Amino acid sequence: MVYSDEAIEKETSVTKGTKFAIGIVSGVLGGFFGGLLGLGGGVIMIPLMTWLGKITQHQAHGTSLVAIIFTALVGGVMYFLYGELDWKIALILAMSATITARFGARYAHSLPEKKLKMAFGCFLIFASTMLIAKGYLPKTTWVPGQWTGMIVFFIIGFITGFVSGMMGVGGGGVMVPLMVVLGNVGQHMAQGTSLLAMIPASASGATTHYKLGNVKLDIAWGLAIGSFIGAYFGAYAANLLPDFHLKIAFAVVGVWMGIKYIRAGRT
Repeated sequence: MVYSDEAIEKETSVTKGTKFAIGIVSGVLGGFFGGLLGLGGGVIMIPLMTWLGKITQHQAHGTSLVAIIFTALVGGVMYFLYGELDWKIALILAMSATITARFGARYAHSLPEKKLKMAFGCFLIFASTMLIAKGYLPKTTWVPGQWTGMIVFFIIGFITGFVSGMMGVGGGGVMVPLMVVLGNVGQHMAQGTSLLAMIPASASGATTHYKLGNVKLDIAWGLAIGSFIGAYFGAYAANLLPDFHLKIAFAVVGVWMGIKYIRAGRT
């Protein structure tokens, strides 16, 4: 991947200390909303890194996955403490997601900057819409058998892993709705289980992005620290606070950012 002179100039205009501080702030916000809403936090961290940290879209996706490992770890532990986590389902999801995340990362790397921005903008709109809809998704009366359930969750992980590696997100915006609708899993259980499954999948995608040169360590360390803190308070608040109005506000901002990304990709 060859970056433009403009992108390199933007990146060098921000000092390492500033990047670390941007990483902290981005990580705290991404981790908090990730833990609160059952997401990995990438939909928050990536725009902040590209707009404030002045790094490329490819680098933001790769760096985001590093932080999501910590967000998912803390969030998963908190959901486990509240009894909202299924280890068996998480293991099946993680097995397939870990495999496909690396392919998603490679595909993202192959895309031109503008196309990746447009793809991320579309994903932002989709994730924002599903954030509102997932609380009202119908649970099927069909309960999958042991082997059928394993196949269903394996396919869900397969799809989500690719999306995670490509978009630089944990994949909860895709995984949770599919678990609720197809797997007959409760909303909070799906959120907690998806966070646990994100850990190895995000690590796989982040490793691939790192090998491709898409991880900025000067921001990644700040992201990791901030997301660790933010995820703790977000997951804690998720089990105590009604979050309907917060979801509405988040969805509106997400759609607005998605439209901006799509427009930027067209120019």
